[in-house]
Amino acid sequence: MKPDSRTIRLACAALALSAAPWLAAQDSFAEFEKKVTEFTLDNGMKFLIVERHNAPVVSFYTYADVGSVQEVKGITGMAHMFEHMAFKGTRKVGTKNWPEEKSALDHVDKAFLALRAERDKGDKASKEKLAELNKAFEAAQEGAGRFVVPNELGKLIDSAGGRGLNASTASDKTDYFYSLPSNAVELWFYLESERFLNPVLREFYKEAGVVREERRMRTDSNPIGKMIEEFLAVAYKAHPYGEPGIGHMSDLMNFTRPDAEAFFNQHYMASSLTCVLAGDIDPKRARALAEAYFGRLPKRPRPEPVRTAEPKQDVEKRVLLKAQSQPWVLIGYHKPAATHPDGPVYDAIGSLLSDGRSSRLYRRLVTEKKIVAGAGGFPDFPGEKYPGLFFFYAAANPGKTNAEVETAMYGEIDDLKTNLVSQEELDGVKRRARSSIINSLSSNTSIGMQLAKFQVLTGDWRNVFKYLDEINKVTPEDVRRVARATFVETNRTVGYIEMAKPGAGN
Repeated sequence: MKPDSRTIRLACAALALSAAPWLAAQDSFAEFEKKVTEFTLDNGMKFLIVERHNAPVVSFYTYADVGSVQEVKGITGMAHMFEHMAFKGTRKVGTKNWPEEKSALDHVDKAFLALRAERDKGDKASKEKLAELNKAFEAAQEGAGRFVVPNELGKLIDSAGGRGLNASTASDKTDYFYSLPSNAVELWFYLESERFLNPVLREFYKEAGVVREERRMRTDSNPIGKMIEEFLAVAYKAHPYGEPGIGHMSDLMNFTRPDAEAFFNQHYMASSLTCVLAGDIDPKRARALAEAYFGRLPKRPRPEPVRTAEPKQDVEKRVLLKAQSQPWVLIGYHKPAATHPDGPVYDAIGSLLSDGRSSRLYRRLVTEKKIVAGAGGFPDFPGEKYPGLFFFYAAANPGKTNAEVETAMYGEIDDLKTNLVSQEELDGVKRRARSSIINSLSSNTSIGMQLAKFQVLTGDWRNVFKYLDEINKVTPEDVRRVARATFVETNRTVGYIEMAKPGAGN
């Protein structure tokens, strides 16, 4: 997972630079609100319809309140795996004969379980039997593959003029999105409802192989990816934020299609889904189509939030990775969830330290001291729904050591604890954020991302704008107070990547 250096909340922070611009902004937000229609189906599924009739296109954004944080040992990586499976089709899309395919898929599962059982014997496993079982497993997959219409979901969308078909998985969410011409709106309602009503996890074990290769590339063979995984595992000893979103390799090799079906049934209910449709669309027609198609999803209670809470950290933790890489320093401090009342203060700190070339870390460490090639810091890593980390990173310049970089980073962090930030710097946060929000509201897809996120995390999409009032209240004293409470030695985890010596086996 790629960390998000700016949260959506920061993108919306502080449009009010003065009284006149703020009044203008209020007027524009009032106009924006008039274009939004919201409704919730009887099964709990939430819809936001944003009318933007400037082009005959509609963008569709589905936010599933399901992420890797819902996983447990044995099925790590399953949220990401299901994201892949959501493109494989349904009982009606992607198959030549569903009843026969279903029987063939059951046969594949049995063949895999037999192979896994023998493989689990380790040194006692029979090589001959393993070869025989592997051959039977491959034959079963080939048999099931005869019923597959490859990528039919994507082809249907492409043929209707669709663009941008994609999805992503994070700690707290999985999202699915693409755009269609406005005369093809009903196609989205049909396809999207089908893949959450009747998903077929075809080619599951082949796709698990694809994900394993993805892990090898993103984590096992990538020093930064490997360090992030080790860093989070050290920073978190209880909460699932410490587990790798891509999954442990052993889980990717051993979980099954029934495991994925169980994960889907437990977490992908209608009330876990929020859809934002932005573009050239009629809200009344959208509601009728939503009732007709998504109303088919059964009403089921949502699972409880994650119960496990990360205990207070009272000792500094450190991790060292030696690899063929330039030196890197990572520093993380535990902090409350993004919805905490001090969320705006953390956002302001992130902007002050890391937002652009005028930020403190870039100006002082990159430009003036020339000690690092790049540096940054941002809140809410790896997620926002539960308490996360304020995360800092820096890449040392040639001739500079990680210890020197770490000391320089603390100089900037500790300065916030000692000296009050100037009002001029806080106003700079607002100027930069104004540009960000204007840009973010110019795209149908980005509108969907923002509104869905605020709807799910805060309970009301309007908070994307109300948050401006909160960031406007941040004072220099707030910045110092939060910095003093958070940036404490016993509350931090430090990671080093150092160059391995030739022949050291790294």
